[in-house]
Amino acid sequence: MNHALDLSLYYITAPAPAEKTLAIALAAARGGATVVQLRNKVLGDTDFVSLGRQLKQALDPLGVPLIVNDRIDLIAAIGAAGGHIGQGDIPLEIARDILGPDAILGLSTSNSAQVKSIDWQFVDYIGAGPFRATKSKSDHAVPIGAIGLGNICTCSNVPVVAIGGIVEADVPTLRAAGASGMAVISAIADNPDPKTAASALAKAWRA
Repeated sequence: MNHALDLSLYYITAPAPAEKTLAIALAAARGGATVVQLRNKVLGDTDFVSLGRQLKQALDPLGVPLIVNDRIDLIAAIGAAGGHIGQGDIPLEIARDILGPDAILGLSTSNSAQVKSIDWQFVDYIGAGPFRATKSKSDHAVPIGAIGLGNICTCSNVPVVAIGGIVEADVPTLRAAGASGMAVISAIADNPDPKTAASALAKAWRA
């Protein structure tokens, strides 16, 4: 589909009560996050939709699109801009069929072999990682580092956003590898001032 999307600072929500999730995501967007992804593996459907709608309502005035992780069947009810799936989730072509042609759809990858098997007509961007080991996901694949990220970027026909333990100092390496942006969780969610943290990351990417 290849919809235009600014991936430069892609914030993924950390597990937290709804009020805190909303507050941090809004602070991240005000600080410069260009995309927010709602990720919560344990929340029931009703509560997830409620949280998603609140988040979309908060982000819309800022022009920041909301992406939903995994829960493809709930995206229409939330009104989100699109979804993101992993290698073990619903097949890419089925996700696209559910979402239709106008929604954004991203796919996680961890090596160039996975990238080479992608049918590019279905996907708008890919996530590549983990860049390094991260506490945000205990079952992550082997870290890819700068070389692995560069290989994935070389193989990809769509923009690539790097993810996994990324901090501000990594920005030059990510850009040199060919990434179109960075996805972060802890770098914003674990900071006592998430807006300032997001601002620093966004400034580093622009620089």
